[in-house]
Amino acid sequence: MAERILVVDDEIQITRVLRASLSAQRYDVRTANDPEEALRLFEEWDPDLIVTDLMMPGMTGVDLCRAIRRKASTPIIVLSVRDQEHTKVEALDAGADDYVTKPFSIQELLARVRAHLRRAPERSEDGPVEVGDFLVDPAAHTITVSGRPVHLTPKEFDLLLLFARNAGKVLTHRVLLTNVWGAQSAQQPEYLRVFIGQLRKKLQGNTQKEYIQTEPWVGYRFLPEGGPQ
Repeated sequence: MAERILVVDDEIQITRVLRASLSAQRYDVRTANDPEEALRLFEEWDPDLIVTDLMMPGMTGVDLCRAIRRKASTPIIVLSVRDQEHTKVEALDAGADDYVTKPFSIQELLARVRAHLRRAPERSEDGPVEVGDFLVDPAAHTITVSGRPVHLTPKEFDLLLLFARNAGKVLTHRVLLTNVWGAQSAQQPEYLRVFIGQLRKKLQGNTQKEYIQTEPWVGYRFLPEGGPQ
C-alpha cells in the first residue's frame, strides 16, 4: 500500500507541483489549501506524513502542528519563505519534525520525506531504556525524568532516545544530525541549536540539573544523572 502524504499550502500552484512530484514517486497524495481543511483530511484519511506551509491566512501552519500533536505523532515537514531562527523555534516547538525554506529543491524535499517515513515505524519496535534519572519507552513514546512525565515533540523524543542509548558518550554534530534528521541534514547544525535548547528546558524542569553538556566545536554529551549548571 502506498504511503499517504498530506500537502497543505494556500498557494494552489505549490500544492499542484508537490502533488505531481510526490505522486511520481508512487506516494498517495492529497492536498488542502487551508489548515481547517487539512485537519478534516487528517481525521478522515490518517496520513503517514504531512508537508505544510507555515504562513497561511487565519489558522497558521504552527497552529496546525499544535492541533495535530494533540492527536498523533505523524511526521510534519514545514515549508516557509521565512528563515529567521525564532520562526524555526516556534514551528519546531509546536511539533514540526523538519523545516525546509522556500525556494527549495524537490530532490531535497523528497530525501527528507523518505528519511521521515523510514523512521516513523521504527520507534515502536524498541524496548525501554532506563538510565540515570530517565525512563524512555519508545513503544509508548513516553519519557519520565525522576518520575516526572515530560512531553516531547517527536523529533525531541528521537534525539533524547539517541542520547539515552549513548549516555556519557560524546556524540558529534554529524552523528546527531544524520541519525535523527537523515544524511541530507548533516551540514545544518541550526537544527541542533534549536532542539538542544528546547530539550534542555524541558528536561531540567524546576531542578538545577544540566543533562546535556556542550562539547565545544565537537557535539554534545548526555549526563543521565545530571550535572551542575
